[in-house]
Amino acid sequence: METTAEPQALAAEVERLHAALRECGWSREECALHAPLTLEIRRLARARNAIILAHSYMTPDIQAGIADYRGDSLGLSEKARDTDAEVIVFCGVRFMAETAKILAPHKLVLHPAPEAGCSLADSITAAQVRELRARYPRAAIVCYVNTSAEVKAECDVCVTSANALAVIQALPERQIVFLPDRYMAENLRACTDKEIIGWDGVCIVHEQFTPERARAWRAAHPRAHMLVHLECSAATVGLADMAGGTGDMIRYIKAHPEVEQFMLVTECGLSDRMRMEFPDRTFIGTCALCPHMKRVELRRVLQCLQQPLPEQVVELDERVRVRALRSLERMFELTPRPPAPATPR
Repeated sequence: METTAEPQALAAEVERLHAALRECGWSREECALHAPLTLEIRRLARARNAIILAHSYMTPDIQAGIADYRGDSLGLSEKARDTDAEVIVFCGVRFMAETAKILAPHKLVLHPAPEAGCSLADSITAAQVRELRARYPRAAIVCYVNTSAEVKAECDVCVTSANALAVIQALPERQIVFLPDRYMAENLRACTDKEIIGWDGVCIVHEQFTPERARAWRAAHPRAHMLVHLECSAATVGLADMAGGTGDMIRYIKAHPEVEQFMLVTECGLSDRMRMEFPDRTFIGTCALCPHMKRVELRRVLQCLQQPLPEQVVELDERVRVRALRSLERMFELTPRPPAPATPR
């Protein structure tokens, strides 16, 4: 996977990278090490009519170096659905690439790190959803987007952290089985008079953020606004200035230009993205790394574009895809406003 580039083009790429990545502490020398890869990846993407989508939890070199769009999993999947590109390279975890394929079945969807899973998506199977439906025949089965295509296919509607409450309130059923995130179910239960039956899945990143840690952060940084993801425990969410998904956090930062300091209680990639987009603000290191997200690396993206391995090509059983699509389409129908869009880099 050797790359070659004209010295002038390479020098320009180093400067482009450094202009963005220095806000995340990257030196010009570090950018020079990555510039041959980012330059070649972008060249190949143009040659193959490919679009590169990067989740906000990706490393800064992917977000600023190669992504055409960065955002949350659903916003990026909508970009995959609507793009004219023939090839979609999804820099995220497996369920995200699957969601893109559900919405864009006729496009070639590539996932550079097919082994990159998700503790929430891995916590429940389609068979277990069928068992829940038999146990609660009068309930609506609502699944978080952090689920496999097979699980989405068994559910009545899919939701994101941004629209979960609105969708649940719009459903006619009084009893709701919400899966797989136990903490998000707790947080939703506190906001509705409907009966919320949860599952026992947790995010390995957000379960680290205990209320004790959150209180310590508040004491150390009393002027900072704490933004907490809804995948955290209810006790931690209760300490937040704002609780929601990554899109909600970005909107909050944009809406509060008077606030100088933020604590983003989520995966570290979002803080990196915010440092690049809001260099006049301070983002305190109240985050944790997702080992699954960090499996996506520049060299794997390059290899994927050059010659994808069979396991890097996302394929879904068409019967599963069509049923999963119904759960996503119903979400769009019940959401009062569109989810936060993915933004160009």
